[in-house]
Order: sequence, then structure tokens, then C-alpha cells
Amino acid sequence: MPLFTGVVPPVVTPLNNDYSIDFPSFTRTLENLLDGGVHGLFVLGSTSEVVFHDQGGRKAIIEHAVKVNNGRVPIFAGVIDPTTDRVINHSKIARSAGADAIVVTAPFYTRTSQPEIIDHFRYIKDAIDIPIIAYDIPVCVHIKLDRKTTVTLAKEGTVAGLKDSSGDDGNLRYVLKDMAGDAGFFGMTGSEIMVDTALAMGAHGVVPGIANVDPHGYVKMWNLMQAGKHAEARVEQERLLKLFEIVWIALGRTSAGSAGVGSFKTAMRSLGIIATNRMARPQRDLNAEETAKVDAILRDVGLLG
Repeated sequence: MPLFTGVVPPVVTPLNNDYSIDFPSFTRTLENLLDGGVHGLFVLGSTSEVVFHDQGGRKAIIEHAVKVNNGRVPIFAGVIDPTTDRVINHSKIARSAGADAIVVTAPFYTRTSQPEIIDHFRYIKDAIDIPIIAYDIPVCVHIKLDRKTTVTLAKEGTVAGLKDSSGDDGNLRYVLKDMAGDAGFFGMTGSEIMVDTALAMGAHGVVPGIANVDPHGYVKMWNLMQAGKHAEARVEQERLLKLFEIVWIALGRTSAGSAGVGSFKTAMRSLGIIATNRMARPQRDLNAEETAKVDAILRDVGLLG
């Protein structure tokens, strides 16, 4: 059986107006996800604005999540940084803070090759005994994990699984096919809008950022797919497609990162989960006009009265 399966949202990191971490709101965020029935929590991912948090902030975020979770579900911790030795340092801190697995991208800023990326993962595996999840997110790190790279690392036991946020569903399918004989390997999609399709083709889970807004919807879809009720799962996926349209509301005035994560935070504020929709600098918060549009979509999908 794969090491991890199910709905594992990348957890939003709420901020106070002074840009410090809002731990009471973070507690409510975690409890909302757990109450929604998720199967794991991924802290310090892209949706968590991981690269904006220093070493002390990252440690505090993991420790707080571990404390609130209290062993209910596995916790993944992103250890994302440009270079190998910095990632190893974050990994040791994550393990000591209680993470169950670490999530690792290819190196970035520095230009590397696929063989060097393989070495990067091997160095981390040699340095720390904790499951490693490969994170394919070329939109952020500007290099893709090739199918051969991922499969090589998986077959030799360097990585336990893959979180695919590349948007390349064909590549994910090939990796799943290549690894079909390994009962321990898992591949999860990072897409919010192709979840039913990914699960139908054999993905072992989903890591949807917008599940911070509606965890029940993604857990419902997971359960329907596990029960073979694909038509009903499609209906739920299409409701969630409507919800996902909040990520485009602020585009033009903001970056894609601000528009996406900022819309999650704005929706969560409207739902009473977090206190502010503050984004880490220099990202922009959604404004009042954009908030009204987010709220209209929340009402349309039945989340806001």
C-alpha cells in the first residue's frame, strides 16, 4: 500500500497585519481542514508562502501544526530552498519538529541538469532518514522533473512519492504506469480542477490549495471516486471548478501568486476562518472590490449565506 494517500491540502499560513504569523488563525485553519476529513496536512508549500518565511518562522509553523494536529493525520513539511545544503538543514529541522515527510523541489536560481537534480535528492536522502516527496513545480523552480528522473529516484528508494504540480497530466500518468509494480510508491496531483481525472487514471491523492476554503468538497470527491461513483464525483468536481474561479479575480492588478493564494485567504476571511487576507510582501492583498467578487462565488457554490 502507498505510504500516503488521500486529500492532503497545502496549508495557508495566515498573517497578521504586521506580516507576523497569526497563530490563532493558523489553528482555525488546521482545525477546519481536519474537521473536513482530510487525510494529511502539507505545511510550508507554495500555498503556505514558504519562501517568505525564515528558518525560525518555518520551525514555528511546523511545530504549531504538529501540536494542533496531535497525531491525527500525517504532516508533510516543505523544505524548499535553492540549494542542496540549505534544503538538508531545513530537513533536519522539519524532522526534529515532528514532520512525517519532507517535500523537496529541484534546486532553483542556480541552473542544474537532470543528473544534478538526481544527485540533489540523493544527497538529501543520505543526510536524513525521513520520507522524501518529490515536488514537480516548474512554474516556480523553472525546471521540470523529467519522467526518467522521477522514476529513477523512486525505483532506487530515494523518493517515496511525487507531488505533481507541473500541469503535465501525461507525464504524471507515465510515472504512475512506470511505478505500478511498486506498491509503496504514491503519486499525487497538485491540480484543483482535474482531480477526478487524475484519480481515475491512478493517482493516489490530491494536494489542492483551494481545499483550505472547501475541504469537505475535496474529501467528498475522493470518497466518491474510491466508491467508483465517477458521475457523482464529476458533479462535485464541476462545483469546485466554479469555486476555483476566485483565483483569477485579481489578475492584472496582482501577480498570479497574489491572485491565487490571496483569493484563498480572502475567501477564508469571509468564512470566518482567518482574521486577515494579508499577503507576504511584495505580494498584494485582494481589495474590497475583489473581495465582493470572491464572496459572490462563495455564495454561488453554497459556502456563504
